[in-house]
Amino acid sequence: MTAAAPHQYVHRETSTVRDEHLFADRIIRTIYSPDLEYPAVLYKLLSSARASSLLAFLNYDFPLGDALTGGRRLLKKMGVDLSECLDPPEKLNTARKVFERRIKYWEKRPMPFSGDIVVSPSDAKMITGSFMPDSLLFLKEKFFNFNELKGPDKHEWLDIFDRGDFAIFRLTPEKYHYNHVPVSGRVSDIYEIDGCYHSCNPGAVISLATPFSKNKRVVTIIDTDLPGGSFIGKVAMIEIVALMIGEIVQCYSESGYDAGKDLKPGMMLKKGQPKSLFRPGSSVDVLIFEKDRIEFSQDILRNQNRLDIKSRFSSCFKKPLVETEVMVRSAIARAKEKKTHD
Repeated sequence: MTAAAPHQYVHRETSTVRDEHLFADRIIRTIYSPDLEYPAVLYKLLSSARASSLLAFLNYDFPLGDALTGGRRLLKKMGVDLSECLDPPEKLNTARKVFERRIKYWEKRPMPFSGDIVVSPSDAKMITGSFMPDSLLFLKEKFFNFNELKGPDKHEWLDIFDRGDFAIFRLTPEKYHYNHVPVSGRVSDIYEIDGCYHSCNPGAVISLATPFSKNKRVVTIIDTDLPGGSFIGKVAMIEIVALMIGEIVQCYSESGYDAGKDLKPGMMLKKGQPKSLFRPGSSVDVLIFEKDRIEFSQDILRNQNRLDIKSRFSSCFKKPLVETEVMVRSAIARAKEKKTHD
């Protein structure tokens, strides 16, 4: 096997270029290699719910006693800031508890006050795209097919999001795994779609055709054009499982993490609040917006088009496509100003 191509991204807070240390990269490249003799069989086996659950148990549920690494040492190795954690390190005594940790997001992840700003749903590496063929962000069917992504028998969302924009947020295993609400509004629809558990490693993503619309996922449609909303139209938030992600737990909390609620149509959601929890591993959020309702932050767009950064996505798609590492509840877009005519 040839040496792995590096994968770099921009750390937004410092504007520095960083190398990503991809978890189990060699194994994943082997599994998804086109040179493998029976790739389809291996894909089906390892991306099944049973295999993913078994891998998750072996990796995350054994106690971390002093004979191994201990919760504190694992947190340090992962680069987790202990001051962020709501629970003391001694309570984080399994890898699962480490990955499902809660943080003081109200202090450590400040949120802009402006109502027309869209915030990141997660601590993740982000890229943007568009369904508009004449857009510089046009990425049709590179990461997902929207008809597949929305699920069968949900044709009402096709016209609403036609020619709109989207953003992809890739969570890596060391990240905080709660998703937060990106906009304020009312739940118009929420449903789960069954699927596979493919890896979200960049090597796996570029080896498969539209992988994100094949994995198990939860789709939430939020209507923001109402009192108390963000007034940017309807927003689709799709939470997508990946290898070793057993489930997506909906647990909306209006304050802290108290009394997490299951989401239902008609429920009003407040921007920046916890919405759901990914079970540990790597996973993806996708936000889809109506046409001409938002504009992405300029620094994210500049980073995405840089030619001096070695991204596997740029190499594969033959165009600059560089991720920016963003923090949950940070601004990633805002409402587009409506043009007025005399």
